[in-house]
Amino acid sequence: MSERKTPPEFESEAEERAFWESQDSTDYVDWERAQPAAFPNLKPSTKTISLRLPEGLLERIKIEAHRRDMPYQSLIKAWLAEDVERSRD
Repeated sequence: MSERKTPPEFESEAEERAFWESQDSTDYVDWERAQPAAFPNLKPSTKTISLRLPEGLLERIKIEAHRRDMPYQSLIKAWLAEDVERSRD
């Protein structure tokens, strides 16, 4: 097999993403020698959004979150993630 290419230096994550979306990684990586990697302390990127909810709905969510002993924002995220995962099946 020919020698592997060296990827360029990137000025931003967006530039790197665009590069890898348009390239065949086998030109740069020997996947036969690749090993699994684990990043147990890596937190997913988050983005703050504003969401308007009817007051009654928000109060019911807060009550349910209190019943489960968790922050209401975490409960909303969990419910959204579950629903999105279900809809992909």
